[in-house]
Amino acid sequence: MRSVSYVRRVALDFGGSLFPRAVSLGDADNDAVGPRELNELVVGDTNGKLFVYKNDESQPWTLRSCQGMLTCVGVGDVCNKKKNLVVAVSAEGWFHLFDLTSPSKHGDVLGHHELPNPDDPKMAFKQHIPANTKVMLIDDIDGDGKNELVIGYTDRVVRAFRWEDSSESSDSLSGQLVLLKKWLLEGQVDSLSVNPDADGSPQMMVSQPGCGYAVLLCTWKQEQQPPTETVDTSASSREGPVRDVILHQTSGRIHNKNVSTHLIGTIGRGCSKEPKGLGLFALCTLDGTLKLMEGADKLLWSVQVDHQLFALEKLDVTGNGYEEVIACAWDGQTYIIDHNRTVARFQVDENVSAFCAGFYSCKGDYNSPCLVYVSFNHKIYIYWDVQLERMESTNLLKTLENNSECGELLLRLDLKMMFRLSKI
Repeated sequence: MRSVSYVRRVALDFGGSLFPRAVSLGDADNDAVGPRELNELVVGDTNGKLFVYKNDESQPWTLRSCQGMLTCVGVGDVCNKKKNLVVAVSAEGWFHLFDLTSPSKHGDVLGHHELPNPDDPKMAFKQHIPANTKVMLIDDIDGDGKNELVIGYTDRVVRAFRWEDSSESSDSLSGQLVLLKKWLLEGQVDSLSVNPDADGSPQMMVSQPGCGYAVLLCTWKQEQQPPTETVDTSASSREGPVRDVILHQTSGRIHNKNVSTHLIGTIGRGCSKEPKGLGLFALCTLDGTLKLMEGADKLLWSVQVDHQLFALEKLDVTGNGYEEVIACAWDGQTYIIDHNRTVARFQVDENVSAFCAGFYSCKGDYNSPCLVYVSFNHKIYIYWDVQLERMESTNLLKTLENNSECGELLLRLDLKMMFRLSKI
């Protein structure tokens, strides 16, 4: 295990407190330059304030007010209009949508952006859903090409919603969330993710205590068949705790069956022409266990660390298409692990209350891989351009041998043997 140091950092001002899932990266204002997205940082606090940070500015680019304590925020095409919206959900059950697309969309050549009008009713939406929200996911979980909104609750329940428009206008936020399904789990839900099955179809996965997980079956297509006279199609029956849940416990010895567990799926495995197979997903626990799995039965590696891991992400830090597993502890210790179990670690100087990883447009018109830490001292630290040339450690001889010109020179000067003898 080697240590790495990142020095490209910006500090953002943030005076509130937040839940661990109330921080997210995404293109909140739809200001992509061609095919390249330019991501912003979205943060929600316990007072109902929603902050959106842009570039390396220490102050928020825009601020919105929500109702209740924000437990989770996200950015995505939740309305399936090919446009990102900012989503904020409170513990009290208030679901908020914000369209932050600037009127000029791309801004002028100097990079200045006209702020959307926060008082425009077409640019905001609010609806009440069941309370005690905890985690959120915006993704296509049933393979129909449309995104769903999945929310995990503190009472071990997961609900899937879909947006239904009530207006033909593509610009206004006129519609509502409609419940698709409710699942009841045996343990607390700390993470929601999607992972491809053997045939490439998405699998909805949720973490379960003790380094376990569950697959949730999306059976509403069958439920939407024309009902017979004996079938109860009332709203109460749809809300009933139907248990289409397949529980999995990963192999290996678990010291604490109730330990908090996090999960991340669809881990990139390069741009190779390999046939589609089971997707890669990772698990981590609060007592320091990390696992990379391929399907339910194949454990690729397991790592034990001496830190309390509370957040799990994925990020390609080498630029080769293979996403590394990123795990963060409360004290700021961050582990970066590749598919071959090569570990690098990075230490932040402060304790952190929330963490996320992804891509952020800090300098210039491009995204770069970044690590985001929310401290307890009213600061958010973004380490940007966190790239590594390679994950594995190396030495001078290996580097010279991999260079064709240097390799020929070594053979010509007969220095290769001298290098090897010097290691004895």
